Amino acid sequence: MAVDDLQLESRPPLTVEEFKTLAEAEGWDEDTRVELLDGEVVWMSPINDPHAGCVNRLNRLFSRRYTDDVALVSVQNPIRIDSYDEPQPDVALLRPRADDYAAATPTPTDTLLLVEVSDSTLRIDLGRKARIYADAGVAEYWVVDVKNLVVYVHRDPAAGSDATRRVLASSERISAVFAPEVEFGVAELIG
Repeated sequence: MAVDDLQLESRPPLTVEEFKTLAEAEGWDEDTRVELLDGEVVWMSPINDPHAGCVNRLNRLFSRRYTDDVALVSVQNPIRIDSYDEPQPDVALLRPRADDYAAATPTPTDTLLLVEVSDSTLRIDLGRKARIYADAGVAEYWVVDVKNLVVYVHRDPAAGSDATRRVLASSERISAVFAPEVEFGVAELIG
């Protein structure tokens, strides 16, 4: 049989709307750990103690240091990137809105900073998710690596990549571009 005669099975990417329909049909609820990346349903890793502790710490630190008129702290909620991407970053700092995003899922234009906590997903967080966020124009993206005790900082998105990428050691300090006056020690973020 010639290669031209082969019928290869392919599945078109799912849109966000199709993803939500699938979730409803399958009976997935808020505890079902899936997200949509590049039109593909991706099962998320179970949350272990170091990951949960770091997300809780970030939530506490960000909630204390950013006032309600500066940023809304959103924990493990979806961000509507485009028609084929709706990831659920561990922490998102969003532009404040009166309805707290009850009427619509936040988008990249609503996003001040996205943070992923990585203990078993570093390859995806620094690869696929970094590309998706950069393509969408997310201004700033941090990956808190709890195993290697560093924070990867991505800024200045352009053409599927970030022009500025840094790796900060636990002895260094960091602040988000949208609020440079609010500083954190990297060790403080990692725990």
